Amino acid sequence: MSTTGTATLTIAELREFAGFTACEQRYIKRSLDIGLGRQDAFKLWARDAAEVASIRSQYVVYQELKVLKGAMPEETGFEGTESFIGKLVRVAAFDLAQERINSFSAFRFLYERLLGPEARPWLPSAFCAAAALPQIRPDRRKGLLQSISEAAATAPGWSTRAPCFYPEWVEKEAA
Repeated sequence: MSTTGTATLTIAELREFAGFTACEQRYIKRSLDIGLGRQDAFKLWARDAAEVASIRSQYVVYQELKVLKGAMPEETGFEGTESFIGKLVRVAAFDLAQERINSFSAFRFLYERLLGPEARPWLPSAFCAAAALPQIRPDRRKGLLQSISEAAATAPGWSTRAPCFYPEWVEKEAA
């Protein structure tokens, strides 16, 4: 891909990220630090005891990401689908239950980076399954399920292009 094409895609990803709520942006950055092992999330993201507990749980749940990356089934068969989608729904349900991801777009943005572009075909079904679980409050369940477009739910194919933009913590300058 040309430099111009990569720059255009990066700008599109930056714009998409900028369209998420501040809460979604913060959670995506924190999740990428945990899931990709970039930073010590406790030092960077924990503001209180509740966030320490949430981050600790997220570290435990995100251990499944290593298994998921290596167990992605073929799109054309059903071999391995049950164990893969079951684990993916469990991790997705954890993230949705944190009530910081409010849309399929933010969910997809995060998981494309956590699992890679190969995960794209699996994300709509994992999102819908996780959002429909009884562990998600009914009013929240409704909003999450309404956030996935028909186009996203019924896409005939998915890009294999890797994401370009991985948002991360930016230190604030002292005034």
